[in-house]
This record gives sequence, C-alpha cells and structure tokens, in this order.
Amino acid sequence: MSPVICFGQQPCGFFPRRFLAAKVFTARRLRAEMGGEIVFFLHDSDHDPRETQTTLRHRRTGEAHTLNFAFENKVQRKFSPLFAKRIPEGWRDNTARQLPAYVDPAWVEAFRKVEARNVADFCLEMYRRMGLLEGVRVVRSGDPGFRRQACEIDDYFVDVPYQGETVRARFSAGALQLHEGGDSFVTLPPVPYDKSQISPSRDSRLKWMQSVVRCTHYIAGAGEQAYLRREDAPEITFVNRDPIDRSDEAYCEAGS
Repeated sequence: MSPVICFGQQPCGFFPRRFLAAKVFTARRLRAEMGGEIVFFLHDSDHDPRETQTTLRHRRTGEAHTLNFAFENKVQRKFSPLFAKRIPEGWRDNTARQLPAYVDPAWVEAFRKVEARNVADFCLEMYRRMGLLEGVRVVRSGDPGFRRQACEIDDYFVDVPYQGETVRARFSAGALQLHEGGDSFVTLPPVPYDKSQISPSRDSRLKWMQSVVRCTHYIAGAGEQAYLRREDAPEITFVNRDPIDRSDEAYCEAGS
C-alpha cells in the first residue's frame, strides 16, 4: 500500500501559523523518504474566530502585532463555520495597506490578489499562493460530499440555519445548542438534518476523518498528540511534526 501522509488543521490565519508550515515541511520530508501522497485535512467546519488570528512581526522593530478577519455580523463571528463566515467589502484592501510593515512585498501582492469571499476559502487561496500546498491534496470537513462518505459518529456538530445565517450547533442530550460563553447556551428549535450537515467534535474527528482519508501516517503537534484518540485508528503511524520556533506566529518567509 502506498503511504498516505496526512496532517490536519483549521484555517489558522490568512498567513498560516508556523506550526502549520512545519506540518507541511514534515510531510514533504516523509514523502521524500517513503513516497506516497500528502493529504491536508482542512477542518473548515470549525467556528472559533480566534483560530484565524494572524500574529506578524514588524520588519523594523520586531514588535508583534495581531490581525484577524472582520465578519459581516455578530452571529457569523460567534457561531458560523469558517467556510460560512463572509468577509465584508473593504477588509482585504484595508488590511493590505497595513501589511508592508510586516511582510515581504511579494506576499502583500499575493494577498491583494485573493478574491475569496469567506474566511476558509481566503486562507486556503493564500496558502496556495505561498506555495505551501504544492503537491498536496486538500480535503475539507465542510465538503458535503466528504461528510456523506464519512462514518457515523455520536459526538458532533450540525450546520443549521439561525437568524438568517448558517451556524454550527452542538448536538447534546438530544438538542442542538449554541454556546454563548461560560455556562450560557442557546437551545435551537428541532430541525431535520442529514450527514451532509454533520461535522465532528474534537474527540470524534480522527475516526471521522480516517474513515474517508485512510491515511497511513498522521503528523501532529504536541497539543494535538495529547488529545488524539489513537485507539480509534490503530492502523495509523503517528509522527511528531518537526520543530519550529515561534510556532503560534504567522509564517510569511519570502521564498516559501
């Protein structure tokens, strides 16, 4: 069986965080050693807006500065999956005006050319323009076709309509809920749904992903290694991603 080398990650900034770049480089190293293909499992069903925070260093002073997407409304920001968080008009150009202080002119120009109108697509297109996805097959947790192929799980979220938007509601105790923060939840009215609307929780994600991807090797960072349920996929060889400094900051080196 030819190796299938996989790594997973939410869209993690319009310039990807350095730990994602390290996963790409680890996957390329493994492929050079053993052959096979590389699969990026993009968990664009995640809804946490903090995932796309992008921390850059000022090119002259070295001072860290964090940017993020703007969102069309509060419901989208808090509850919509990343593939359904729409980017307001003007955000790209306003952000591009700030970037020359932080990144190489080539990346400013690449950023200006991205036409995607939702957060997940914007991140993915930027990663492609940076060359990070060359030779990598991307599969997305938000893809209805992928969801229909995936195994049944009992710990999951459901994409449902709410106040004119698509939101990611947690299925819990027979009900769909939105987490407002702390101990506060909004319980949604019952609605019919099918597999094309379901995405996994953190604990069920590996089993769900593997039922379709069928990888032989999975690359993970230290945090991910701590919660992965390896018993759900004993056939996988788990690999620590290669180390990288300032792992939570944005990767934007010239010549990537």
